[in-house]
Amino acid sequence: MKLFTQSGRFIATLALLLGATASSQAQEANLVTNILEIQQYERAIHIMAMLLIGFGFLMVFVRKYGRSALTATFLLVATSLPIYFLMSDFGVMGEGKSEIQKLILAEFAAASLLIAAGALLGRLKMHQYIILGLIFVPIYKFNEWLVVENALGVLKQGVTDTGGSIVIHAFGALFGLGAAIAMTTKKEIEKPIESDATSDRYSVLGSMVLWVFWPSFCAALVPVEAIPHTVVNVFLALCGSTLITYVLSMTLRGKIHIADIANAALAGGVAIGSTCDHATHGAAIFIGVLAGAVSTIGFVLVQDKQKYLLKAVDTCGVTNLHGLPGLMGGFAAIAVVTGIDTASQLSGILITVVVALFVGFFTGKVLNLFGRKERAYEDVEEFVDAEEIVMETTMVN
Repeated sequence: MKLFTQSGRFIATLALLLGATASSQAQEANLVTNILEIQQYERAIHIMAMLLIGFGFLMVFVRKYGRSALTATFLLVATSLPIYFLMSDFGVMGEGKSEIQKLILAEFAAASLLIAAGALLGRLKMHQYIILGLIFVPIYKFNEWLVVENALGVLKQGVTDTGGSIVIHAFGALFGLGAAIAMTTKKEIEKPIESDATSDRYSVLGSMVLWVFWPSFCAALVPVEAIPHTVVNVFLALCGSTLITYVLSMTLRGKIHIADIANAALAGGVAIGSTCDHATHGAAIFIGVLAGAVSTIGFVLVQDKQKYLLKAVDTCGVTNLHGLPGLMGGFAAIAVVTGIDTASQLSGILITVVVALFVGFFTGKVLNLFGRKERAYEDVEEFVDAEEIVMETTMVN
C-alpha cells in the first residue's frame, strides 16, 4: 500500500513538472511571438514614414504641383491600406497572417500604388487617384498571390522576391507605364514639367527619408536571424547606386543633375530587394552599382526618347527608378540565390510584366472616363490657395 502511495506521489509530481515545463515553453513561445510582433510594428512605422514623407516629398519636384502631390499621397495610402487589409481579413487570396503582418503587406501594396501613380502624376484629378487605388490594389494582390504564394500551382515554386523588386517595384512601375500609354495626350507630351530650387530640395529630402528607412522595408518580414545581414546589404546597395549616380550624372551631363541624385541613387534599394537576405556584401554592392548605372542612363538618355516612342509621359520616371532596376533585381536572384528554380523565377517575372502592363493600360482607359485635368502639372484647378497665389502674381505683373 505504501508503495502505491509513493508511486502515486511520484506520478503526480512528474505530471506537475511536465505541466510546468510545457507551460514555461508556451510562455517562452508567446514571448518570442510578442517580441517579433513588436519589431514588425516598429518596421511598419518606418515603412509608413517612407510612404507619406519619403514618397510624398520625392514627388513634389513638379514646381506648381506640390500641394497636389502631397494630397494625392495621402489619398492613395488611405485608399490602399483598408482595401488590402479587408481583403486579407475576408480570406481573399491569402490568409493565416497576423494583424501586423497584414498591415506590412498592405503597406507594400501602398508603395506599389504610389509608384504606379508616379507615372501619372500631374495628369489626374484628385478623385481619379482614389479610383486608381480601388482598381490597383485587388490586381496587385492577385499578382502577389499568384507569383509569390504560387497559390494556383502555376509555377514549380514561388518567385524569390524578399523585398519586392518584382512584385512591388516592377509591378507598380509597369502598371503606371501601361496607364500612361493609355492616357497621355499630345498636349501633355509637349508641355514641360517644371521644377525649381525649392521643389528639387524637397524632392531630395524625400529621397533621403526613403534611403534611411529602406532596410526596414526589405527586412520587414524576414526571419529575425536574417535581419542584420539584410539591413547591411540594403545600405551597401544604396551606397553603390548613390556613388555611381554621381559619377554618371557628371560624366553624361557635364554637371550634376539633382533629379538624378534624388531618383537614381535609390535604385540600389529597388534592385537588392529580391536578394537582400541572400546576397553577399560584395554582391549587394555590385547589384547597387549596376542598378544605379541602369537608372541614371535611363534618366539621362532614355527618358525623353521614351516619351515620343511610346507616346506616353512617365512623370516621375518610375520606369527608370523602379521598373528596370526591379526587373534586374529579379534576374539577379537567379545568380545569387542557391536552390532557386530558374524557370519559376523567369515565369514569375513574365507574369508580373504582362499583368501589370495589360491591366495598367485598361485602367488608364477607365480613368479617362472620369474626366481630365485642363491644366496638367498645376495645383490651380483644385486648390483654392494655389488659385489665390496665381491671382496675386497676375495683379503684381
